[in-house]
Amino acid sequence: MVEALTIVLAMGVTRGWRAALTGAVAATVALAAIIAALGPALTVIPIEVLRLVVGALLLVFGLQWLRKAILRASGWRALRDEDSVFARETAAAQTAAHEERAGLDWYGFTVSFKGVLLEGLEVAFIVLTFGSTQGSIPLAAAGAAAAIVLVVAAGVVVRGPLSRVPENTLAFAVGVMLTTFGTFWGAEGAGVSWPGDDASLPGVLAFVALVSLVFVSGLRRRRPVLA
Repeated sequence: MVEALTIVLAMGVTRGWRAALTGAVAATVALAAIIAALGPALTVIPIEVLRLVVGALLLVFGLQWLRKAILRASGWRALRDEDSVFARETAAAQTAAHEERAGLDWYGFTVSFKGVLLEGLEVAFIVLTFGSTQGSIPLAAAGAAAAIVLVVAAGVVVRGPLSRVPENTLAFAVGVMLTTFGTFWGAEGAGVSWPGDDASLPGVLAFVALVSLVFVSGLRRRRPVLA
């Protein structure tokens, strides 16, 4: 949502707030429709099958986030800079042709819509997987909505990209958690019985976090010296 906010801010400043906010709202409505449509369908799937599928998908997302966070933390990949992203999006918007459709600047609308939709799909996926597995999609959706409101409120207060947010630390933590739940639920769906059932989760979490930190430390020592 921090990344989506940066895109919407860039479009609002350069192309007009009406088009940028309309695109963001349209994408949010589309995401809500996806959750509303897929949520009930997921709840009728047998829990073992659901946990196996959800666990595998969470591992795909979690390991992807974790890999990027480890590479950034170890210096092998540049940290994401919201200020530079904002400047790049602003420069592109300033040079784009002006075209109006339905009274809206089409460039500002489409870029805002795509930015919020693509970034929000990960949020929708997390809402659906956690909500369906735990049997409470509305509660998971409420948590996501609270996060969105918090990010938007912060953006309104600072009136700029949230460049001071420790985004890689957040990505690292989310990657660890998604990988942990993916491992736990995927193994349960495959027939594994964890010692103490849910009480094993902290142990799996600690293992994933420890292995990730070991990777960070090892990659830092192997980092090439740039001239």
